[in-house]
Order: sequence, then C-alpha cells, then structure tokens
Amino acid sequence: MSASTPLTADAANDLLQSLQSHGLDEAIERGRAALLARQQPDGHWCFELESDGTITAEYILMMHFLDEIDEVLQAKMARYLRDTQERHGHGGWAQYYGGELDLSGTVKAYYALKAAGDSPDAEHMRIAREAILARGGAAKANVFTRILLALFEQVPWRATPYVPVEIMLLPRWFPFHIDKMSYWARTTLVPLTVLCSLKAKAINPRKIHIRELFVTPPEQEHHYFLRGGLLNRTFLALDKLGRFADRFIPRKLRQHAIDKAVAWFLPRMNGEDGIGAIFPPMVNCLEAMTLLGYPKDHPVRETCLRSIQKLVVHRDHQTAYCQPCVSPIWDTVWSALTLMHTSQDAGTQDAIAQACDWLISKQELELKGDWAVQAPDLPPGGWAFQYNNAYYPDIDDTAVVAALLHIQDRRRGESGRHRFNTDRAMDWMIGLQSKNGGFAAFDADNTHYHLNAIPFADHGALLDPPTEDVSGRVAACLGVLARPQDEASLRRCIDYLRSTQLEDGSWWGRWGSNYIYGTWSVLAGLALAGEDSRQPYIRKAIDWLRSRQHADGGWGETNDSYIDPALRGRNHGVSTPQTTAWALLAQLAFGEVQADSVKRGIAFLLANQQADGALEGLWYHPSHNAPGFPRVYYLKYHGYTAYFPLWALSRYRQLQQSAAA
Repeated sequence: MSASTPLTADAANDLLQSLQSHGLDEAIERGRAALLARQQPDGHWCFELESDGTITAEYILMMHFLDEIDEVLQAKMARYLRDTQERHGHGGWAQYYGGELDLSGTVKAYYALKAAGDSPDAEHMRIAREAILARGGAAKANVFTRILLALFEQVPWRATPYVPVEIMLLPRWFPFHIDKMSYWARTTLVPLTVLCSLKAKAINPRKIHIRELFVTPPEQEHHYFLRGGLLNRTFLALDKLGRFADRFIPRKLRQHAIDKAVAWFLPRMNGEDGIGAIFPPMVNCLEAMTLLGYPKDHPVRETCLRSIQKLVVHRDHQTAYCQPCVSPIWDTVWSALTLMHTSQDAGTQDAIAQACDWLISKQELELKGDWAVQAPDLPPGGWAFQYNNAYYPDIDDTAVVAALLHIQDRRRGESGRHRFNTDRAMDWMIGLQSKNGGFAAFDADNTHYHLNAIPFADHGALLDPPTEDVSGRVAACLGVLARPQDEASLRRCIDYLRSTQLEDGSWWGRWGSNYIYGTWSVLAGLALAGEDSRQPYIRKAIDWLRSRQHADGGWGETNDSYIDPALRGRNHGVSTPQTTAWALLAQLAFGEVQADSVKRGIAFLLANQQADGALEGLWYHPSHNAPGFPRVYYLKYHGYTAYFPLWALSRYRQLQQSAAA
C-alpha cells in the first residue's frame, strides 16, 4: 500500500452510497467465504505467525550447534534470509517491515548464511558486513546474541553476563529469583543457565567463524557492557564478583543446581508443543539436554526436536522460515467472533459452534501452572495462546474465549450451557488481578522492575506487568458476563484504565502495534463494561483516533512509535487494513456509525480488499503488526488482515441496519 490518496468525506459518502447494500454485502460475503475456507476440519483456525529473520537464523545455527544439519531445509531458510535482507537501504535485517537495521539480528543472519555456505565475498554478505562494522561490529550486539556467539566460541564468555545455574538454589525472598520473572524469561533462562555454567561449545562441524564482523578482535574487546545508572553499575560489579567466585563453587553444589534446573524444565517440556510453547526455550532445552549427555534417541530429546520442527513454515519448494510460536486459540476466537457478525446461515453457525467446541477442549482445568506461585489456592481455568501450554495459560486469550462462549450461548438460547467453563475462567482471571487493578498476560504483580537493570536484561523484557490492552479485554469480558460478584473487580479495572490514559486521549498497546491498538482494546472494553460514551475521557479518545486518520480514509501506525512516542498513531501517511479496522471498531463500539471518519474508513477497507489470488476476499499488508517485546522483537500476525477488517465491515453493516429499523 503506497502513499495515501485523499478521500474526502463527500467522496467517501458517494463511494459508500454506490456500494451500499449490494457492494458492502458482497465484500462481507467474500471475506466470510475466505475466512471459512481457512477453518481446519476440527473447527479451529491457525494463521502464520511471522517474526523477523532472527528465529530462522537461530534455527540454522541450532543445526550447526548439534551437527544435525538438514541441508534441504537449510537451503530454504537461507533463501528466506536473503529475501528479507534490506540490500538497497541500510544493508541488513530490521526488526520489522520498514524499520531501521537491527544489529543483533543482522549479526545472526550473517552468521547463519555463512554457516549455510554463502561466501563472505558475495555481494549481499559484503553489504551486511559493512553495515555491521559501521555500527561498531558484533561486539555491540545484545546479550542473547553474545551468548550465542560464546556458545560458538566467537567471543569469550566474559562478553556475556554471569548467569550461574546456582540461581536455582536461591530462596524465593531473594531479590533475584526465577519466579519474579515473566514466564518467557523463566523458561528461556533456566536451561540457558546450564549452557552458560558449563560453558557449552557448539559442535560447529564446518568451523565457521565471523571474526570479520569485529572492529576489535573479540578476545581483545573490553567494552561488551554499557554502563547505565547506579543500579545497573551495581549489578555489573556483582556480575564481576560472581564471575570471579565461580571457580570456587564446589562440584557437588553445581551438580545439585544442574539437577534442580533439569527437574524444573523436564515437567514443563509440554510434549510436541514444547516448553513454554515458544522457540527460544525449546532450543535452549534441546541444547542443554545434548550437553548433559541425552542421546539423540532419548524420547524427551526427540520430542523436543519435533516441537521445534513443527514451527517451520514451508512457503514453497524453495523457501522456509521458522515461527516463534503458533497462535491457534487467538486466531480461532477472533475468527469465530468475526463470523458472528457476518451471516446467520447454517454453515456459518455450524462453523462457530465447531470452533466453540474446539476451544472448550483446550481449557486448562486441572494443572496449576507457574501462575499459582502468586495464587496457590486458585483453581485453574484459563486458555493458552498455543495448542497446548498448560503451565502458561494467559489472561488475554481467556478473556476473549470466555466472552465468546457466553455470547454464543445467549445467541443460541442456551443460557448456562458453558457456565461452568466461563465461571472457572472468570474466577481464574480475577484471582490474578494485580494490586493496581490492571491485568497482565500471565501473572499477577510481576512488577519487580529492578530486574530490568541486571546485565542479562539489556532487552528490558524480563517482566510481565499489567497492561492497558489486556485489562481492556478483561473489562469487556466482565461486562459481557455481568456477574454480580465481579462488580468490584470491574470497577478497579476501569479505574486502572482511566489512570493509564495518556494526555492526548490514547492508550499504549503492549501486545499490538501500538497506540491505536491499545486505544481500541480499551474503548471496546469500556463500551461492553457499560461506560457512558458521553464522558469526556471517552470523547477525548475517540477524537484522538479521528485526528490520526489518513487522507485515504485509513489508519496506520509505525512500530517506531515504541521508540518515539511523538509518532503514536502515525505511519508516514501509510494506512494498513488491520490498523484501520481497530480504529473503526473502537468508534463503532460506542455507536459512531454515522461519523464521517467511520464512513471514510469503511470506504478504505472496501477499496483495499484483495480481488484475486491466494488472498482473495481478505486484506494484506507486509507490516509487522504486534510487538513480541516492544523495542526488541516484533511479530506479523497473518490472521489480523483476515478477520479484523471483515469484523469492522460486518459491525458497520449491523449498526447501519439497526439505525434504519
């Protein structure tokens, strides 16, 4: 989608009038058919979940670490990396479409391509190498990249933070404890401590090195860590002290700590869905088990490898990439909610019912995961993001699924059919409400901010604090179910949301890009929670959304807004279908169906629906539309351009019909 073509309110009105009824109906029908065609036989949806080149590069390097190289797959992944390099711009790989060069990701991609057989003299390698050296070289890469390089003996271990496996022996009251971290940090770190403490060495059968990426030879480099404030400098001093003391740790104590780490991650291996159901912990566990002597045919090691292999997407016979995880629960619940607004025909209703049945089968009602540390007496009742992730259900998915089930029962005249499931979900979520009234993704009160100052946490993503978007989704769920016993929790949640609104009227978005996503998430929740649309703070939010509309009638937001808040709600005039849908759904939540901004936005979606090809009936834009971790790592949910624009069109039609009745 190129620069915006101006679409005035009058032009939008003319377009809508010409398309009204038949054209709008036809667009919705095409979108509905396309979405239904992507439903799996058992009732669920799962769209691709793409990140940057980092995960794919790490997959290639994992094969070289183990000396288990699939040459065909490696060639496909190498082609993907070459295709995603920005050769005619900054020369490397970005964290997201249109972003600046990411040094760490570029170092990994270069190393992976060299390991895959690309000559350093090749033009694309020369371009990438010059870009890396111009930015200080591989020594300036982030902590996780330097740990990977240490495993491959490309930097000394002093280039990495000291993360001894003995942290497994620390008491819970200690300032540093794995239970004080987010789930993704916890699952990643525990097996990583084994690799770092034993100073694991990759087999690296072809002995591929990247010394050419260092300005100063890595063994001579003495500035691997940036010094920040007093707390950071204190942790760096402790890091040096710990590294010095490491040599005096008794072997029995180290072995005891290793045994405890293994005893922690083995029960969480999660079958072929993998530990944490995310790529980094899976790889760390596989490599840790290899280091500890687990043979290739050990059932746990074999299963762990399969969990990683299942993340690979083969685009065609020549290209493949690795997903960081999969999103079936998330895709299924939003697809089903979208279809509810499109048609009352039997086929659509059967598809929704089948999706609900599949979702019911995925609710966790027995196992108490890591969240139970904060709420030991709370019965489980949540849904995860992935197919199976029993230790780590999340509040965001749970809120939307519980709301869907309640709405489905109400629509079918079967009130109470899923009450057991929704009650368990609601009780579980409320039991994890944080002290400030908000809700995080996985845990309650995961706000030990001092941990973000440790050398290991240079990515600033060690914690899982309450966020506006998740809290907005919970407010929506609480409003939909309207249980009397939840009134106090809902009020606390609304108070939290009001306190986090920014001066211009917007809300920050943690799990989607960015302020437009956050503002939609909150406004949708407040509307379903019964907040009066005439309140000044709600009007201010809607006015802010309208102020960010582009000349072509759409909305867009760059991920650069996570770096520079002045860019919030802006994307250099480029509109995207998913961001436009969020802005429309936010306004439609409060009945703003006659607003010019809504009409222009609907016209934009109608004009940009795919007319043919593999995506016929859907929408497309190459942008990454969500952060895995703001400022660090970004995702592209392929489903977001399948269901959100369709939902906006369908909801607009519903409200138009209601107004005319």
